[in-house]
Amino acid sequence: MRPFRTSFLVLAAGLLLAGCATPGAAPQGDVANYDTLRQLRERCTAQGKELAPKPGGNERRLSGYECRGK
Repeated sequence: MRPFRTSFLVLAAGLLLAGCATPGAAPQGDVANYDTLRQLRERCTAQGKELAPKPGGNERRLSGYECRGK
């Protein structure tokens, strides 16, 4: 029964750590500041698109922006 407990603890620790490193999560949440907008603009440009505010979106939030075709 002891190997089961050890493997369970290792699995639980791995899941907890994996939850801390979710890919794509903005380090400062959904706040649209100079650096996060610059990074988003660079990603849009790399796709051949431009960064634009969403219609009715909150311009203080990253979720208020989208990449649109030129």
